[in-house]
Formats: sequence, C-alpha cells, structure tokens
Amino acid sequence: MSADEIRALMSAPGNDRLTWNTPLSEEHAAQLIAACAPVPGARIADFGSGWGELLMRLVEAAPGCTGDGIETDPEAVARGLRLAGERGLTGRVRFHEVPAAEYQGDGYDLAVSIGSSHAWPGGTSEALKALRAAVRPGGRVLFGDGFWEREPSPEALEGLGAEPGDFGSLLELVRQAEAAGLRPVQVTVADQREWDLFESAANIGRGERWALANPGHPLHAAVTEAVDARRTGYYGGYRGTLGLAYLVLST
Repeated sequence: MSADEIRALMSAPGNDRLTWNTPLSEEHAAQLIAACAPVPGARIADFGSGWGELLMRLVEAAPGCTGDGIETDPEAVARGLRLAGERGLTGRVRFHEVPAAEYQGDGYDLAVSIGSSHAWPGGTSEALKALRAAVRPGGRVLFGDGFWEREPSPEALEGLGAEPGDFGSLLELVRQAEAAGLRPVQVTVADQREWDLFESAANIGRGERWALANPGHPLHAAVTEAVDARRTGYYGGYRGTLGLAYLVLST
C-alpha cells in the first residue's frame, strides 16, 4: 500500500463533505465575497482554485461575471466542470490545467489565491506579487495564507511537517501584502470552529468514514493508521497554532 494510494482515497476533490478545501464557513465566505465586491461583468481569476466553489460564488455575485480557475489537479477540474454545468455557469467559468506560477492571464478585476502560495517558488511574497500583477489598476486581491497564531511547539511542527520559518505572524503577513503594493481592505481569520469542522470533514473525517464502511478491505489498516496520525497531528499538535488568514486587498 503506497502513500499515493492513501492520498488518492482521502483526496479533497473526491470528498463530497467539503464545500471548499479550506477552513471556511458559509457566513465567512459571504463576508469575503461582499468585501471583494464583484461588479457586473467582472473578470475573476482563482490561482489554485481546486474545484472552484468560491470562484463560482464570486461569479454568481454579479451579472455577467466570468471566472478562470487555474488548477493542475484533474480530479478537482472534473468536479469543477460538473458543478459549473449544474449551476448554469458553463462558459462563464473555465478551468486551465497549468501551474499557477506559469499562468499568463492579466487585467483581471479580482485575483484569488487561497492556501496556494506554495505554487510559487518564492512562496508568499512571490504569490502576492503575481496576484498584484494579474489585476488591473484599481482591482482587488483575495489572498488566503497560513500564519502562526502562537509560537509552534515541536508537536505542532511535526504534525504539519513544517519548519518554524514556514510561516510568520499575522502582522508579518499583512506587511508582506503591503510590500507587494497591496493595501488591506479586510483581514479575517478562520476561527476554531471553522478549523475543527474542516479537519473533521477533510482527511480525518473522510478516512474514518471510509474505514467504517469498509472494515474488511485490504487497505483498512493503512487508512486507519493515516487517520490516527492526522488526528494526533491536529489535536495534539497544530490545533490553535496554525492560523489561516483571509486578506481582501486593494491595489
């Protein structure tokens, strides 16, 4: 049993309990969309869009908006195309299976990237510069990225497979946005309930549900072990330490 097989079984795009692959409630999402304020006919790009749920809601927020989802995972793109068809957005929402750092589109009214800064070789700083370059003068950016809520313990770092320098404080993240020529319009963070529900629905929850439904499967023991490791890493490690900030930024 390979790690790739376990990851595929527990993958986010195949998880119908996940609305989006990030700790985010319906109310919080609505607040982000309102702050982004898409106008009729707006052009929107989502870098690392996954299956594009947030992108579609932004497109639906005003008449005539169109969206480009930049996503390399074919399973996520397939889910996105199906959802777009079900919601009457075929043609208005398109997907491009290219790495975010290689996408050449620009002149957008809104550029989005949630939890995808790793797609750029330079990480957060390079991601912010690329998003700034992708929007027209006066456009906006919605950027979601991690930060340390408190100094990470060895258990938190082990649970994440992270290093202390992988993230900074929330203020440092805001300063990085400002250094890229972006001004914060709204800054919010995922609360603990959003995190708990996300972790319960994502790898931990999907793996546990699969194991309960497949007690005699040859992969049962390996999946259960992966679930237990993730649960230990979260509840015994990075819960309350890793934060996720959502920055609505103006140019």
